[in-house]
Amino acid sequence: MPELAEVERMRREWDPGLGGRVREVFLHAEKRIFRGIEPGDLAAALTGRSLRSSEAHGKQMMFRFSGPRSSSSCYLGVHLGMTGALRVEAKNYAPERHDHLVLRQSTRSLVLSDPRLFGRVTFGDGTPPEFWRLRPPAVTDPEFTMPRVEEFLGRHRGAPIKALLLDQSMFPGIGNWMADEILWRAEIHPRRAGGELEEAEVRRVWKETRFVAREALRRIAERGVDPPKSWLFPHRWEDGGRCPRTGAGLVRETIGGRTTCWSPGRQPELGPTSVRRRVLAPPRR
Repeated sequence: MPELAEVERMRREWDPGLGGRVREVFLHAEKRIFRGIEPGDLAAALTGRSLRSSEAHGKQMMFRFSGPRSSSSCYLGVHLGMTGALRVEAKNYAPERHDHLVLRQSTRSLVLSDPRLFGRVTFGDGTPPEFWRLRPPAVTDPEFTMPRVEEFLGRHRGAPIKALLLDQSMFPGIGNWMADEILWRAEIHPRRAGGELEEAEVRRVWKETRFVAREALRRIAERGVDPPKSWLFPHRWEDGGRCPRTGAGLVRETIGGRTTCWSPGRQPELGPTSVRRRVLAPPRR
């Protein structure tokens, strides 16, 4: 599934349509990506309006359209799911099987495709949809603070940290590869319980979350290049992949319902407190 940086890069695919008026709307009204909204109302609301702006937040995108008066805005929300994609085609483009929403402008067509239909389209007329109004702070925002992360981990103290990093209510946009990258950099085993982490470890998770997000946005969204070889990212799916810091073999296993990669030499399964308890424990008789 696309993560924070991939979603931001995909959002920009419709930038050529900024300022253009929607002359015609084509959609597959029966498809489940339109669940919860009336596709006919969506088509009627968008026809005649111009694309004014767009924004990405986590794994979500929001496109604002307006008519002759700036107060008459409507909002198209897009979640790409696993296989959704945006692109621009010619003005007379004939939609194909998996093109479920096409906005025809005078010189181009804005296309949303989704072969497996895991994505979702939402709509708000006058105000953005509720999910957008209630979204949590982005991990790159000043409001995403270390105390917020510490409090969140404390409320979910028994869950593995890998699963917690995938919780979109706290870490919007963080997905599987980014969570592995964050924990590898923070030197924390993905199976460690959130409530077990010491203050210094929580601070490392917070710091590396912001670093990985910012660098991913800079490299993937802005420049269209993958992270460098010094990251875990290029090695996590290699057969016989090795840690770029220690040279030791990487391990892959399912944790928190997701395939997870880590470096055993760099990310010990026992935290500092657990290690001290084991050393100080009396010998068994």
